[in-house]
Amino acid sequence: MLPSPDALFGTFATLCDAADSETRPRFRRGTAVENKDRFGFDPVTEADRAAERALRREIARQFPSHGILGEEEGETVGEDAIRWVLDPVDGTRAFMSGIPVFTTLIGLEVEGHPYAGAISQAFTEERWIGIVGHGALYQRGAKAPPQTVAPSDCQTLADARFLVTDPRNKGGYLSASEAAAIDALSHDCRVSRFGLDAYGFALVAMGEMDLAVEAALNWYDIAAPAALVTAAGGRAVTWTGDPVTPAFPGGRVILAATPALADAAVARLSDVPGA
Repeated sequence: MLPSPDALFGTFATLCDAADSETRPRFRRGTAVENKDRFGFDPVTEADRAAERALRREIARQFPSHGILGEEEGETVGEDAIRWVLDPVDGTRAFMSGIPVFTTLIGLEVEGHPYAGAISQAFTEERWIGIVGHGALYQRGAKAPPQTVAPSDCQTLADARFLVTDPRNKGGYLSASEAAAIDALSHDCRVSRFGLDAYGFALVAMGEMDLAVEAALNWYDIAAPAALVTAAGGRAVTWTGDPVTPAFPGGRVILAATPALADAAVARLSDVPGA
């Protein structure tokens, strides 16, 4: 069972506090970095592991029957159709470089669909929490009152502020066709920004950016942002325009401020090979 929406907003705030208490003290402190990938570079730090442990402890305390899927510790199968999806430090490369766009992602899915999500930035003390059907809130600083946020009213690519994490494809996570399609799309937008990781997704939810496009994401990378942007009033779809679910193909995602903008991006990306 889930608590009421009002209580669930509070639950997410508690979880953000738990993760922030592990990531903030380790940021810009020379935290050791390990590589999880034998064939490339997939960094992990003690901040990643400690934050996920803290989140798991709190979720297990409050909701012992719920499942949990986390980037660092895998899946704990629950007793019902409710599952928490955790990325304790999204943007570990930013974290290890001292750049404050890393975030903690806390998603909640019900029967395989994103229902609620939080994005928390510990260093700037910003957090965004959204529940589908109940809106989205932004808070900066523990003493500041939460504010309701919503996406922009951007309707066209020509007016859009666009973001993608790494258009250079240095790590090879995009196919050549994906990289070319994203590059072409970026040139049709009014402004293009790069390297924001999930912090950029939160900016779409609050109307500071209009369109985010990514590929090769894992479910823990997008479960929380998809729920947040949807809760705020935006659109979260695949490159073919389908709903974002755990089985989304190729990790290809569009987060858009409006249905018209999402449709415009889908029209440009739906025929990219492999979609």
